[in-house]
Amino acid sequence: MMHLLIRWLLAPITRLLYRPVVEGAQRIPRSGPVILAANHRGAVDTAVISLVTSRPVSFLGKAEYFTGRGLKRRLGARFLSALGYVPVDRANAKAGLAALDAGRTVLRSGGVFAIYPEGTRSVDGRLHRGHTGVASLALSTGALVVPVALLGTEKVQPIGTKIPRIAPLTVRFGEPLDFSRYEGLESSAAIRRAVTDEIMDAIAGLSGQEYVDRYHPRPGDIAAA
Repeated sequence: MMHLLIRWLLAPITRLLYRPVVEGAQRIPRSGPVILAANHRGAVDTAVISLVTSRPVSFLGKAEYFTGRGLKRRLGARFLSALGYVPVDRANAKAGLAALDAGRTVLRSGGVFAIYPEGTRSVDGRLHRGHTGVASLALSTGALVVPVALLGTEKVQPIGTKIPRIAPLTVRFGEPLDFSRYEGLESSAAIRRAVTDEIMDAIAGLSGQEYVDRYHPRPGDIAAA
């Protein structure tokens, strides 16, 4: 019921309000495992990808969002599940492995899994070095990787604001990247880095962002600086 509400009511209303420009959506394969690898500019990125993509998309979500006994918590959990969120305990020491396992589960069932290789939202507007988890997923599942560029989402809900604003949005989907030539080489750190760099280069080409060959600091590190 919640999924139908989002797909047939919320999505059309959102598209009517924001009128996002969607380019290359036909490049997403209609079947089979697909990884959507996107830049990360705003808090609404996940919702935007979900609402402009014809296939159901799964994302990672904090496990605590899915727990609780109150009505608000239960409705929130159902809403996130309908959007495609997969709960992962990020407080666990093995959170990274759990996230990859969750992604593999989606992909091995033939689904679509979205990931932000930078690992966090860019606060300076530049595209930062990608973490190699995206390569591990592609190499271990054989999934095609579709690069995605989100433009304007940082203006919908700027950092520090709670109420979304109306702003022009563009979502660009690139040509699928096939890494089957590296089959069986997932354990090679050099191969994982090469695959990740190729994905980030494709995202940069779509987004037009300046690329920075270093990891983006985590929010806590920025606050402490």
